[in-house]
Amino acid sequence: MSEPSSQEELPAVLVGGPPHSGKSVLIYSLSQALRARGVDHYALRACPDGEGDWSNQAPPPLVKEIRLKGSWTPQWVQWISRDIRCRRLPLLVDVGGRPTPEQAAMFGLCTHAVLLTPDAEARARWTELVQRHGLHIVADLTSDLRGQNRLDSAAPVVQGVLAGLERHRTAEGPAFDALVERLAAVMACDRAALRRRHLEAAPADIELVIDLERLARTLGVPHQGEQSVWAPEHLPALLDYLPAGQPLAIYGRAPVWVYAALARLAWPSRFALFDVRLGWVEAQALPTAAEPPAGPVAWRVHAAGDAVRLVAALPEHYVDITQLPEVTAPRLPEGVGVILDGKLPTWLFASLAQTYAGAPWLAVYYPQGRGAVVVHSAGRGPAVGETVDGER
Repeated sequence: MSEPSSQEELPAVLVGGPPHSGKSVLIYSLSQALRARGVDHYALRACPDGEGDWSNQAPPPLVKEIRLKGSWTPQWVQWISRDIRCRRLPLLVDVGGRPTPEQAAMFGLCTHAVLLTPDAEARARWTELVQRHGLHIVADLTSDLRGQNRLDSAAPVVQGVLAGLERHRTAEGPAFDALVERLAAVMACDRAALRRRHLEAAPADIELVIDLERLARTLGVPHQGEQSVWAPEHLPALLDYLPAGQPLAIYGRAPVWVYAALARLAWPSRFALFDVRLGWVEAQALPTAAEPPAGPVAWRVHAAGDAVRLVAALPEHYVDITQLPEVTAPRLPEGVGVILDGKLPTWLFASLAQTYAGAPWLAVYYPQGRGAVVVHSAGRGPAVGETVDGER
């Protein structure tokens, strides 16, 4: 992994409040708004509830099916604390609604706080907690499911009401707009210098280092504000543009199926990607076994038409890059397509794409798209960029 940036250089904004106050919806909404403005950042879910952008984008029945409530463990807290301490981009940090004193030690690794509370009692409790750890409060907001959006003050602390923070909706209103303005200022940094520093840290022995944002503009991928919007139909042009079977290092924000496609394109050569939590990491083709031993990833394999669907689950609700040597994948039948499915980090999807590089076609399940995106095809079966049956 590459060396981390100094944490003093980059803000980490904690978003705190009790359970069911709408923090996940707020963080999703903030992240979307900041991306559209070109504000580089990362939304770190520092609580083991299995939620991410997909929980606001995927169909509600699917969210209910795949959403998991995990438990805090000392090892997990240690990993998340490392990720905050060694951040490489400004962070929005979701710390969950019921942190213990041990877990609250992570608060001291952050720099700022946004409070979202439903009542005076919760507000007092969370205010005391973040002040105890020396965080600068930039917003103190009331969550009111049935109320009206309202801005009471924009400075020095953003105060007001955020109403209707329900999943599958986005935050809006004058208080939200004021908060976006404030966070854009807090997270402001020399974007070009930061990207240049990240790109210069790529593995020195991989010659082809790709900035996905620049490549998206070259290929005519549409944008929302400053954010490129990759769609499955862009994959054929992307894969035609880059050489096959050559070492690749990839930098930038894109859906996980883009990274899986590029990892498969590079195979059998090396494939590195920039993970904002870890720096530069390399995919690794995994050993396979008819019956993989117990490890940090559990597997289910079942038929899916003319393919097999490989569903990964995380018994501890989290897998760390340091555990990759402990992961053994199932040995799958030859000559059939493979659909990769599960809530996994991008580096593990990239590793699986190289593990099953010999499959006649390969797809990655994508909850937001209600199906699996084909990322590789040898000419038999569906074509690259198609979306195949989303039945799980």
